Amino acid sequence: MKKKKTAPGRGKAVGKARAARRPAAPAKAHPLPDALRGRKVLGKGDGFRFGCHSRLSCFTSCCADVNILLTPVDVLRLSRRLGIKTGEFIARHTLTPVTKDLHLPVLMLRMGDAPDKRCPFVGAAGCTVYEDRPWSCRMYPVGMGIPPARAGEDPRPVYFLFEDGFCKGRAERAEWSVERWRADQGVAAREDIESGYREVVSHPWFIGGRQFDPKRMEMFHMACYDLDKFRELVFGSSFFARFEVDDPLKAAMEKDDDALLRFGFRWLKFALFGEPTIKVRAGARVTQG
Repeated sequence: MKKKKTAPGRGKAVGKARAARRPAAPAKAHPLPDALRGRKVLGKGDGFRFGCHSRLSCFTSCCADVNILLTPVDVLRLSRRLGIKTGEFIARHTLTPVTKDLHLPVLMLRMGDAPDKRCPFVGAAGCTVYEDRPWSCRMYPVGMGIPPARAGEDPRPVYFLFEDGFCKGRAERAEWSVERWRADQGVAAREDIESGYREVVSHPWFIGGRQFDPKRMEMFHMACYDLDKFRELVFGSSFFARFEVDDPLKAAMEKDDDALLRFGFRWLKFALFGEPTIKVRAGARVTQG
């Protein structure tokens, strides 16, 4: 498993033409997220060499004493793999780091209690949840950072390369580009499900350092990570009496976790930022951000 930290994170300006005006100053670049500083940034055409297999002496060395941030799909897939509720997975297998730089709650995989702090899902033959391994494990040795929100700009991910000295996979012959590596690791489908999540965490509402209050923090945590609790809210309360949701979508959400997760991101944009992403029934009273 791999080290990766992400920083949640819009543009072009158009002006009227003027005679003999000075050339426009170049756009100010986004500050690099902390995870990118001092690392090799990978452009679209840049390549790298990497391979990982059990014949390498470092095999599973990267699966201990490491910070693995979990995405909503990571939490969902791992909980289903283990056959437990999302809330139970969160309680047993995650930590919530608290730092002054985080404006949203994030979940980190809890390492084992032994001195070497091994990942609980690593066995003698390697990863025991390999098909459902987290995003950052799939992407290693590639990391990704998303610049902070900026008015009028769409956040574009920046990719970089981890060059850990212990990793023998860097000497393997296989050559990759970021896009080929992403395709090989099957991350596109997962990222498509989480597109609404990225829109939430990089929302312009956060410009200027605004912070959620505890209630909004709880709403974010539930809809993004504790999907089974969110399902109880949607199907076990007066939710459908307050919001208009068509029958096909309602049926899909009842049976399909991914459909419910996508809807959760839509609901967050309504509840947290006041966006009209969900229609309120006539006469219903609801609270918006």
